Amino acid sequence: MSSPTAAPDHGARRGESLKGIRDSLGVGIAIFPLGVALGILVVQAGLPLWVAPALSIVIFAGSVELLLVGMLATAAPLITIAVTVFALNFRHVFYALSFPLSRVRQGLPRAYSVYALIDEAYATYVLMPPDKLTSRRIVSGQLMMQLYWVGGGLLGIGIASALPAPIEGFEFALAATFTVMTLDAVRSRRQVPSALLAALAVAAALTAFPENTMLAALIIFAALLAVRYAVEARRQREQETDA
Repeated sequence: MSSPTAAPDHGARRGESLKGIRDSLGVGIAIFPLGVALGILVVQAGLPLWVAPALSIVIFAGSVELLLVGMLATAAPLITIAVTVFALNFRHVFYALSFPLSRVRQGLPRAYSVYALIDEAYATYVLMPPDKLTSRRIVSGQLMMQLYWVGGGLLGIGIASALPAPIEGFEFALAATFTVMTLDAVRSRRQVPSALLAALAVAAALTAFPENTMLAALIIFAALLAVRYAVEARRQREQETDA
């Protein structure tokens, strides 16, 4: 016979899992369609069908996966792929500094939480009151977010495989996504200098390194951002000194 506390404990765990699922619904609306786009792009690029779920399970980083499809299809150099992935995902290193990982149980749950620490999970849980966070709730939410991505990719494969012909221009999906994100950033005007530096980096890379534009542009842009940060930091120190 089970102990009297067994049923309540089971109910509490189930309740926390349901909270995690509800937490994931809002971002799932955005994650699932992008997963569909990934699946379609994999098929249209002529890559093996298993590439979509493999990327979604092993890497699980939306923008990087969409970008990798094109790089794999064109047989981009390994160093270019490595540097590109590192540059795009480097921000995740800082996520762990403020993400409530201390609320996640040590061992496999915490290891998975670190692995599945995507932008959407960070935005969902970093501002939530700590007293409302439990290990099961966070991990359940992150797991559902990955399931949306994997499921969307599988649906995308099915859709693309059933189409009589490729969708012309669909490969522009990733570029369109980043264009919208750039426009949103520029509207605040604070990031206009960064957008101009990005344009300068791309122009320089196209001129000096036409055969390896993306890698060169990333390196140049990172260097320009470092210079901008140093200049602004120095300016701020001078203003504080004058005050």
